[in-house]
Amino acid sequence: MAEPRVFVIRRAFVVPLGLVVVLTGVLMAVSLQQGQPLAKVLFLLVFALPVAMLLIESAFRRLEVDAAGVTARRLMRTRRVAFAEVTALETVRVRSRVFLTLVAGDDEFLIISNGYANFPELVRLLVAALPETVVTEETRQLAAAPPQRHADVAMAWFAVVALIYVLLFQFRS
Repeated sequence: MAEPRVFVIRRAFVVPLGLVVVLTGVLMAVSLQQGQPLAKVLFLLVFALPVAMLLIESAFRRLEVDAAGVTARRLMRTRRVAFAEVTALETVRVRSRVFLTLVAGDDEFLIISNGYANFPELVRLLVAALPETVVTEETRQLAAAPPQRHADVAMAWFAVVALIYVLLFQFRS
């Protein structure tokens, strides 16, 4: 692998998540401007904070795969696992949700979800970079046909539509 490959969380998920944060902020401002009960605004704030944290975390999350290993970059954290130290590449699958675990020794590991864009390519890249002895058979099968995950994107867009509906209702009253 000549150039390092960079994988990010799917923008199809990050974009509607950003819209949810913006629309929730607009709804809070409209509620305050219309003199709505403070409890409603506080409820929206309690809803918006974890969504905003998820948005920030998702927007900054990156996987860099180079010839020597994988570097996971998250907001204010970095973790590196060298291919030479990997003792296992395992898969956990729950319906369409997939988690790859790169294990290096007894207490060093990296968990990678299928929330990353180009996940099928990422799986194939990892399988090709590692010795056959450390890749489980289930992971090899996964590399041949990785499942696509769309439920998280659909839920984020549903939240956008619901917030738009609530905003329209708010302006009518």
